[in-house]
Amino acid sequence: MLALVAGGTALYIAPLAAGPVGAKDCSGILPRLSPLSPLPANVPEPDWSQRGGHVNDASCLSRTPVAGVVRIRTEADVATALRYAAAHGLTVSAAGVRHSMGGQAFRAGGVMLDMRGMDAIHLDPEARTVTVGAGATWHAIQLALHPRFAVQAMQSTDIFSVGGSISVNAHGMDHRAGAVMGSLRRVTLMLADGRVVTASRTENADLFRHVVGGYGLFGVILSATLDVVPNDVYRSGRKRIDYRAFPDTFRRIAADPAVGLSYVHLSTAPDSLLREALVYTYTRHPEDQGLDRAALSEVAATRIRRLTVNLAKRNDLFKRVKWWSEKHLEHRFEQCTVSRAQAQGSGEACLVARNDPMHDSVAYLANNLPGETDILHEYFVPRARIIPFIDGMRTILRADQANLVNASIRAVGREDNALSYAPEPAFSVVLYLNQPTTPEGTAAMRRLTSDLIDLCLREGGRFFLPYQLHYTPAQLARSYPEIGTFFAAKRSWDPKGLFSNTWYARYAPFFAKQPAAMRPVARHRR
Repeated sequence: MLALVAGGTALYIAPLAAGPVGAKDCSGILPRLSPLSPLPANVPEPDWSQRGGHVNDASCLSRTPVAGVVRIRTEADVATALRYAAAHGLTVSAAGVRHSMGGQAFRAGGVMLDMRGMDAIHLDPEARTVTVGAGATWHAIQLALHPRFAVQAMQSTDIFSVGGSISVNAHGMDHRAGAVMGSLRRVTLMLADGRVVTASRTENADLFRHVVGGYGLFGVILSATLDVVPNDVYRSGRKRIDYRAFPDTFRRIAADPAVGLSYVHLSTAPDSLLREALVYTYTRHPEDQGLDRAALSEVAATRIRRLTVNLAKRNDLFKRVKWWSEKHLEHRFEQCTVSRAQAQGSGEACLVARNDPMHDSVAYLANNLPGETDILHEYFVPRARIIPFIDGMRTILRADQANLVNASIRAVGREDNALSYAPEPAFSVVLYLNQPTTPEGTAAMRRLTSDLIDLCLREGGRFFLPYQLHYTPAQLARSYPEIGTFFAAKRSWDPKGLFSNTWYARYAPFFAKQPAAMRPVARHRR
């Protein structure tokens, strides 16, 4: 009997700990595409990595038929693809690792540019900048900068491409640096007419404000120059608090210039849902800065972490176990990359380099479980309204019986791009949710999304746009009153509509009657 129980347990556990065998593709049967018409002799074919077929994103719920996927390695490859698409009357979308979840990297029947081959990285230590191709990932950039330097602002995990992060103006753990825009010196991009231009705060400044957080609608980002900072050694810290103490806790963190990184995890256990919080900080001490930085390593115990996450999706008991382990066990297994034996006066603190906390490719979140997927939401709430927002969110999550796997809070400053999610300093609330890949699961997620957006709007906040397209045009307009002007600017820079994606195709028609501005003039790159 014991052998049978043990065998049954192993059969149950093994799939939950197993890694993926490939990308998930959850959606239904594709419609057939019409064949392309012949091209004039002077329009060459691009370098296809896929003709026809379909693409998807990290949600696995956006299966979309496309004309094809073009392999991009050089600027010339982009130019060829744009000429080909224009000659065929096709739209173009640029894609990196496709972790946006609302079709922002492709459009039905269009050409998708796979930018991952444009991944060159050049560090200028004197200028303290790094210039990278749009397809370079933060993971690769960290490896190139370490051990001397670190990026100033990046997403909290390292799997994303720089072009994708710029296109959504991503943010991360550094509460002082703000989003990527704050440390972005310049971008080079190819416009719809094939011109290559540079955009920065001083050159083509209006274009710069639209490209950052512009979802690839104004041109194809080719490269970017970013500020880098010293790869400081930090002492990691953690503190358990009641969620209502978070605003005062953050004020103390923000007032301490030694704290370089910070974030908060909220409880997902039913008994303490969003009421308990763990505050993580990384603090710089001058006496630690001469210590050796170990080589960057990958996150350990992937199978155990994957098992913990996947069990937590199953029922409330495992959610309680997951939160208990984060409170009482997880810190004991933290990878302290700077030896305590070297440190002077650090006591029992865990010492890490700045690059270490962000060098996480979250492999444990990928799985091969059928019939389910994981979805991200993100809401930007004025800092004075974070507690009412959390209280309202708790009520909604319980009423909608949402399967919440993880919840975190980060701080963002005022972002001055054209379509800003933070027109004033805000707290970002990130939710990681599990849903069945069924019509019923999608309908439930649509209701939950709408409820949370309405709550965020009542509290004066905004929702992040790179995720599933369950919101209405009216919700979009209320959250982003400038959306009509944004779409009008897009039409000015791209009057023939060469650049597009699923998000734009869904929402732009509702704002098409906005008056278009005069076409801007961009200065060429020299």
